[in-house]
Amino acid sequence: MNTVNLSWTLSRYLGRQFFMTVLVTFSIFLCLIYMIDLVELMRRASGQGNMSFGVLASMALLNLPTVGSDTLPFAVLFGGMAAFLRFTRNHELVVARAAGVSVWQFMLPALAVTFIVGTVMVAVYNPVASAMSAQYGQLEAKYLRGQTSLLAVSSNGLWLRQADTDGQSVVHALRVSELGLKLEDVTIFLYDTSDTFSGRIDARTASLEDGYWDLREVWISRLNDQPRRYDEYRQPTTLTLTKVQESFADPDTISFWDLPRFIDMAEAAGFSAKRYRLHFYDLLATPLLLCTMVLVGAVFSLRTSRLGGLVQLVLGGVFAGFLLYFLSDLSLALGLSGVLPPFLAAWSPAIVAMLLGLAVLFHLEDG
Repeated sequence: MNTVNLSWTLSRYLGRQFFMTVLVTFSIFLCLIYMIDLVELMRRASGQGNMSFGVLASMALLNLPTVGSDTLPFAVLFGGMAAFLRFTRNHELVVARAAGVSVWQFMLPALAVTFIVGTVMVAVYNPVASAMSAQYGQLEAKYLRGQTSLLAVSSNGLWLRQADTDGQSVVHALRVSELGLKLEDVTIFLYDTSDTFSGRIDARTASLEDGYWDLREVWISRLNDQPRRYDEYRQPTTLTLTKVQESFADPDTISFWDLPRFIDMAEAAGFSAKRYRLHFYDLLATPLLLCTMVLVGAVFSLRTSRLGGLVQLVLGGVFAGFLLYFLSDLSLALGLSGVLPPFLAAWSPAIVAMLLGLAVLFHLEDG
């Protein structure tokens, strides 16, 4: 392998061309996603009389960063292939190789730019996208799903808001067991239909049954009335275990920087934090996954003159990219089910694909 150093001018040129091509590709993806998502929201809201076009457009915009981030690996793959193909077709790669620049040195600016982009996506883009996704989830729950319950986990326990025919109530518990079926050290704040505080219920435990909370060792305090104690008490509720689990925060709505603290709080509250831990490791693996997409694109686009037709190579690159994405989703599913450890499930597809890409490039370049 030639050891001629790559000049800063050429590195900057290659990195800038690669970045602009990927940026244009990603922008096209975002525009398509926004239009498709807006049409889908209009379809879902067709039976809702209180939904204006402005609200739907805002919801599609709030959901765009989260959905768009899922397409970034493909933007890097397709944009990278387009950039490498242009370098090859314009004979820029041939000139660089004639000057003693190896393929590895030629790819180094693209890999460096991709790693920086991946780091920025995790550290800066993700917190913004998660905040917008949380707002989108609130609007979707309010206007499209009619969801009336909301669960939140904090350092001082679990908070759950529920609505019924008598008004609303806020349930607070210091600990949770049986994945949300049983609460310990429970306080229920009662509100009437006009959202006016009407009393509170304190209980040692609360078990979620069909249509009610089964409370034990209960004190009930209502306005203008003496506190009353009961060994057992049934508090009506429309909640089910499914609704409680659906109300739990989606991993996409939690910032990368807040995920470790949220995982600790969820586990301390008695909930399984496996999908949040898996999401955290998946975010950490983003720069590596994007660099892997660069290698995949390079395998199928840098050697077109030697390996055959352009169309076949492009189709091969697209197929390889989708295969890698499918294997990543499969690995995450195995991690979520407990078959694979979260760290291994998040990192193994990118690591294996990168090693294969490096092996193929070594073979093409030096073999």
